[in-house]
Amino acid sequence: NILFFDIVKAGSDGSYSYSLTVPDSAQGTIRITAGYGANVASANLNIKQRSRPAHDNTAIKAMLSNTILENTLPVNTNMHTGCAFIELGTTLAKDVLDSPGTAFLTVPSIPGVSSYTLEIPAASLSSSPGPGALAFSTGLGSITIPSDMLAGITGTEGKKAAITISQADKTGLPEEIIAAIGDRPIVQLTLTLNGAQKEWNNPASPLTVSIPYTPTAAELANPESIVTWYIDGSGMAVCIPNGRFDPNTGTVTFKTTHFSYYAVSYKQVSFKDVAKDAWYARAVSYIAAREITAGTGEGNFSPNETLTRGQFIVMLMRTYAIAPDANPTDNFADSGNTWYTGYLAAAKRLHISAGVGSNSFAPEKEITRQEMFTLLYNALKAIGQLPKGDSGRTLSSFNDAGEIAPWAKDAIKLMVETGTISGIDGKLNPADTATRAQMAQMLYNLLMVNQH
Repeated sequence: NILFFDIVKAGSDGSYSYSLTVPDSAQGTIRITAGYGANVASANLNIKQRSRPAHDNTAIKAMLSNTILENTLPVNTNMHTGCAFIELGTTLAKDVLDSPGTAFLTVPSIPGVSSYTLEIPAASLSSSPGPGALAFSTGLGSITIPSDMLAGITGTEGKKAAITISQADKTGLPEEIIAAIGDRPIVQLTLTLNGAQKEWNNPASPLTVSIPYTPTAAELANPESIVTWYIDGSGMAVCIPNGRFDPNTGTVTFKTTHFSYYAVSYKQVSFKDVAKDAWYARAVSYIAAREITAGTGEGNFSPNETLTRGQFIVMLMRTYAIAPDANPTDNFADSGNTWYTGYLAAAKRLHISAGVGSNSFAPEKEITRQEMFTLLYNALKAIGQLPKGDSGRTLSSFNDAGEIAPWAKDAIKLMVETGTISGIDGKLNPADTATRAQMAQMLYNLLMVNQH
């Protein structure tokens, strides 16, 4: 390589100087020539690669444990590339994923390492959902991997899967995204099969990701404004609705069904008509920071307005990252050409709603609580995330269970039994309407409790 520097100004003593930083990986000889015309001098500069500390791989161990087993695994490192590798063999992977609960594979933080890779037989992650999961925990973050992560993914037969979490380089991102991320963490998740990168996207098998983060004092005062982004193919940031800061673990945690770049950011949103001490203020800020709502215009949220069917279906689908149809060919007759049009088409296509009859959705009509619960049930069913658990309560626990419409009974029954809804003063009030503030609180509760 030839480097040319045209230095036109001399120092006060008539001398010229220039500082050159040689990349850490460079090695060889650089010939330096200085001067002008006949007044020229040259010298050779020999560069040797700086020695790096070599880890004794036998001394670095990862701990694997669950309720019935405990084991240590060697961690192989390549300090020239800053990578660490842990391999889980077929037998051990089967033992872990066939056992109930989550096993933890904990890798110690290694100075100089910016990428951690778990190697595991792809077949171990390609079966139907099993009782076990594996939490791959590193200094950069942790990934909780279900046993069916690769189920339905083609090209996995007989191959070794490598799941990597690495510190991401944000220099190629748009300037406004870099500024918004600041010095907060950004990581990249990747999957390879036998060394070849594989795009992973499996809506039926979400992974839980946690990234260590220490908020500032201002952020701790408004933790609902700490958000998680993924960076799409065009370099734009897309908010993940279920991402949140968990003060108990000191991590930002979210669920994802695809691999990408993931960053922590902070977005505080306020509305003129939402008082800071209102019972719904935190919920409104939470869903607004995640772009589930933009308010009703002119800086207002209109918390006391009655919620419409169109408003609810849009915010519900945004909460669960269900995208609107861009160019719908089949839609409700009253879908119009407005902000909810694409969402109504997607809701119809995914069987989230069959409408109110005569191919109508009635988007401007006030929504009842039993309509809300039914749409919620249908949306969760469409994305394979119906709630589980046992609250110990049944419909008979509520005085007005007999007022539930037949078409809503199955949905409300499951929501009650799993503790997703708890009623008000021993009643479900199925025919009552809801305010926008009540809707915000419900979505906030769902994201904070039922998704984590």
